[in-house]
Amino acid sequence: MTSRYELFIGRRYLRSSRGNRFISFISTISMVGVAIGVAVLIVVLSVMNGFESELRNRILSLTSHATISAFGAGLADWRDTAAHLASSEEVAASAPYIDDQGLLIAGTNSSGAMVIGVLPEEERKVSSITEKMTAGSFDALASGSWGIVLGAELAKALGVGVGERVVLVTSLRTTTPAGVMPRWRAFDVVGVFSAGMYEYDRNLAYIHIDDAARLYRMGERVTGLRLKLHDMFQAPRVVRSLALSLGGEGYYIDDWTRRHENFFRSIQLTKTVMFVILLLVVAVAAFNIVSTLVMVVKEKQADIAILRTLGASPRGILAIFVTQGTAIGVIGTLSGIALGVLISFNLEALIHGLERLLGTQFMDAQVYYMSDLPALVQWRDVLKISLTALGLCGLSTLYPAWRAARTQPARALRHE
Repeated sequence: MTSRYELFIGRRYLRSSRGNRFISFISTISMVGVAIGVAVLIVVLSVMNGFESELRNRILSLTSHATISAFGAGLADWRDTAAHLASSEEVAASAPYIDDQGLLIAGTNSSGAMVIGVLPEEERKVSSITEKMTAGSFDALASGSWGIVLGAELAKALGVGVGERVVLVTSLRTTTPAGVMPRWRAFDVVGVFSAGMYEYDRNLAYIHIDDAARLYRMGERVTGLRLKLHDMFQAPRVVRSLALSLGGEGYYIDDWTRRHENFFRSIQLTKTVMFVILLLVVAVAAFNIVSTLVMVVKEKQADIAILRTLGASPRGILAIFVTQGTAIGVIGTLSGIALGVLISFNLEALIHGLERLLGTQFMDAQVYYMSDLPALVQWRDVLKISLTALGLCGLSTLYPAWRAARTQPARALRHE
């Protein structure tokens, strides 16, 4: 075990001496380097965690945890299927839907959109669309009223608001005396929602499922059922068990982890790459400790020799310089943790303040799917970063400490 004098001398060497303050300055620079590297790693990984969590929440706010649909013309016996799924302990709720592509026209403006037919009273059980309404009411969708709810960006592109009218043109065709014409219908805008995710706000429109069935000639059939699960992270396992319980063929079951696999896989890949790259910053700062301790060993040759003649063992000399290097690593790592966590918890406020100061927007929703930069500190990541930084700092102390332990007293004192 390290004795008290070894710890005392190791801490003493951290402070500057009258003869050479440069070594203390280099020690400080090493601490600052480790602190900056650790802080940057924590902030970057927290941003990646926050981005992943926010993206997942926004995606699942308008989509379901899982869907079941039928190949071909649609799901005819959806009420029986919904009753069967409701008997599963894993399923919290289900709701029917009809979806298809359409062209929305308002005056001289037009835009393509995914049109989804829903039952408003059932849809709120599987998504939080009613909480995203910024104008009008989602409950205003009623059978036969031909009302439509638009995403905020879609309404902006069409130049319409609540109470105005849009025309929905479908891909179906109707034969008339004048020839084959596209099937279309005028809808009144009864609501506008904003999910905070550009892809949804720009491309989604909701109508009542009965109106969708008449418009798309679905009859009693629906495209499928949306499912809300008690534990969304168990979706892959649950959908497999549901598929087996339904039996037969002709059903297609999907879940959110597969529908948006590319999003979350790219985030995980980016997170891993950023961790490896930024870890090099910590490594460079940690290995600065090597040069610091080498200079200390060179300067303290006489002190080491005197300690050896007084009975200090090579292991004791080794402990002195390991103590010094470890102290640099611990102080730098703890400072980096404090700085990184502080920045992460206040990152959004800092970003918004910087945007107002510079008069620009760093996050374009059309590119990054959201306009905010959320940060989520996961203490597991903080622990991993801290242990890695301390490990690198510990490795950096071994060579200089080993050289100090091999110092021969007679040779070191020859020219003193």
